[in-house]
Amino acid sequence: MFCMVLTTAQGATTQKIIEALLSQELAACIQTMKVNSHYIWQGQLQNEAEDLLLIKAKAADWAAVEAAIRAVHDYETPEILRFDIDAGASSYLDWITSVTRKA
Repeated sequence: MFCMVLTTAQGATTQKIIEALLSQELAACIQTMKVNSHYIWQGQLQNEAEDLLLIKAKAADWAAVEAAIRAVHDYETPEILRFDIDAGASSYLDWITSVTRKA
């Protein structure tokens, strides 16, 4: 019923994602952390400073969350990963339900 979505972004794009998801009531909470990402892109080893966004949402809103991120993201292939939440503190999960859009 609930999920955590991970994405990475840089600069103003981070804030655009946060504002899009919260204003559309698609996320209850978004935490950000500074990370260094190491990856291969177009055959080249890359190392970038990025923001990791941990987005708590309802699984039923997954398609809308992904679409909202894609709409404002400036990466050609953004990381957008969904992890389903099998269990959690009932009061926290109830809060997610109360502050996100109603089905």
